[in-house]
Amino acid sequence: MEIRARREDFLSALYWTQSTVERRNTMPILANVLVETHANRVRLTATDLEVGVRASLNGEIITSGRVTVDARKLYEIVRELSEEMVELKRLDNDRVEIQSGKSVFKMVGLDAQEFPAFAKSSEENRKECPGDALKEMIDKTIFSISTDETRSNLNGALLHELDQSKVRMVTTDGHRLSLVEREIGPLGVDRGVIIPRKGLAELRRLLEDSGEEKVSIGFADNMVFVWKGDVEMSIRLIDGEFPDYDKVIPSDNNSEASVAQHSLFRALRRVSLLSSDRYRGVRVEFTSGNMAISANNPDLGEAVEELDVDYNGGRLAVGYNAQYLLDILGVLGHQDHIAMALKDDQSPTLLKRKDDDSLVYVVMPMRI
Repeated sequence: MEIRARREDFLSALYWTQSTVERRNTMPILANVLVETHANRVRLTATDLEVGVRASLNGEIITSGRVTVDARKLYEIVRELSEEMVELKRLDNDRVEIQSGKSVFKMVGLDAQEFPAFAKSSEENRKECPGDALKEMIDKTIFSISTDETRSNLNGALLHELDQSKVRMVTTDGHRLSLVEREIGPLGVDRGVIIPRKGLAELRRLLEDSGEEKVSIGFADNMVFVWKGDVEMSIRLIDGEFPDYDKVIPSDNNSEASVAQHSLFRALRRVSLLSSDRYRGVRVEFTSGNMAISANNPDLGEAVEELDVDYNGGRLAVGYNAQYLLDILGVLGHQDHIAMALKDDQSPTLLKRKDDDSLVYVVMPMRI
């Protein structure tokens, strides 16, 4: 195989593929990118068996064929080249030569026959949706996905349709829950699917700078496929049952505090500086017109800060992990005010934007 392509095009395709490969794996071939000729174009493929990415680019095909080579090293080499054109040639024993101007690199490759097949998708299952809206849903939920590998059904985000247009994404790690709804359907997920954390992270990268551009999405054989321009991504779904999250969302929290989002975010960051490094615990006390946030660490000292709030309940003190609240406030955006619905010091707290039920967060209290 021998091909020639513009460095910029080559680098763009490698950008999507090199991040997918695993740094540590038991199969050396998974650290490589497959470079092949297909339908008069150059195609690059990478996979870790959970997430696969395939990108195509225009190039001059001198000799057709395929070869695999270390994905990250190839990306780093092409990134550092200064000439406009890059030539890639397969040598004997699966070695690969990369040449650009007076620069020549020869790399050890692996037999392309060992490279895993890319998952097949069905054209008829493809649906269009706005890329920016899908990325926003990921941004507002991915932080509360569980990292506990023993609870695989919580290691991803539940995506399902509520009706022909409204789609909901939900994540939880057992301590907090995130829920966002957007009008991006129908996608064909009425029964719901669980997309793993890494797949969501790679999908979010793919959707960067999408704007109002439409992307295609399809579901088949326990896989989700996404197409954007010359890039196709496949993600293996988690086989499991997502918990009944409706039972976690409180419906009888009758005490409500309305507080300025930016003021609360900054106050929590300041006070939590003296909280425990491990548990990040802070005490939040609500009284009429006032919220007092405090932290006490025997090794460091104590901090307290008060905020003006509109609160309609009785005196109540609740302990929280400050990082959980900061994560939520960070994705709620700089709204004028947010609403915190409470019941008591042992029940979950509900947070959302004022008069907006399309974005809901739940946080469990902690003992301080």
